[in-house]
Amino acid sequence: MVDNVSVVAMFTLSELSGTVHYRVTLFILTLLCYCVIWLINVTIIVTIIVDKNLHEPMYIFLCNLCINGLYGTAGFYPKFLSDLLSSSHVISYAGCLLQGFVLHSSVGADFSILVLMAYDRYVAICQPLMYHSVMTKGKIGLFVFFAWFIPHYLVMVSTITTSITKICGSHIPKIYCINYLVNRLACTPPIASVIVPAFNYTVYIIHAGFIVWSYMYLIRKCLGSAENRSKFIQTCLPHLLCLNTFLFSMLFDLMYVRFGTSTIPQGVKNFMAIEFLVIPPILNPLIYGLKLTQIRNRIVQFFKGRTDM
Repeated sequence: MVDNVSVVAMFTLSELSGTVHYRVTLFILTLLCYCVIWLINVTIIVTIIVDKNLHEPMYIFLCNLCINGLYGTAGFYPKFLSDLLSSSHVISYAGCLLQGFVLHSSVGADFSILVLMAYDRYVAICQPLMYHSVMTKGKIGLFVFFAWFIPHYLVMVSTITTSITKICGSHIPKIYCINYLVNRLACTPPIASVIVPAFNYTVYIIHAGFIVWSYMYLIRKCLGSAENRSKFIQTCLPHLLCLNTFLFSMLFDLMYVRFGTSTIPQGVKNFMAIEFLVIPPILNPLIYGLKLTQIRNRIVQFFKGRTDM
């Protein structure tokens, strides 16, 4: 039995069973997926940055959502691509904590940015006369700062708690690291490993409650106005689609981590584990890019200009 956390230098990750003869194919498909994620997210980011007409709160929040998508996937795809070409799936102790930090903080930032987008739509539709006084450049900058700072701070505390825990095992039953699974290897789990996650979950339950509250008011406001219904369909529907995609993907993975059984085939487990790293980073920019007229027109104009050259 390991008596000190410093003894554990490496963790082993779950094997990609059943893919021995398809590693190269899977590597190419994964690399292609990662390239698509970069292409569509960078396209949205650059479009918003370059076009001054898109320097509005909703588009600024969308830009941050896309940046966070690149940040989160960077914590998974490079290591996963390396594992696909390797016969062993190991990660250093420090690398495991770093990967867990990036993935956890990315998920938290995603949720925080989606909350900001819900608040923006609430003010725009329910209090339109106050919109420009509420959504000033200074306040937007502050909102964005806290949308990044709060999840990173919460995850940092959780990661520090995990790093000082004595470990009595070295196998992570997943294809990437998360703090919860590292804590399960603890010789004697400290009380902080319960309190800190409980506090973090409480913060995001409050996030979810705010989104529900804002949409209750939005729907009530839109029922009696054709103009507001049009605004809702144009700008709130993409947000709802992105929010539902995010929540579905995260709940899918959370249920597996907490309640998954050994009877589930490893291939299904792997898909459940990476779903939130594939679907939201691709669908979010696509949904907004196709639905929001200004972004769609700007992208079309850019590519038309390139083909006319």
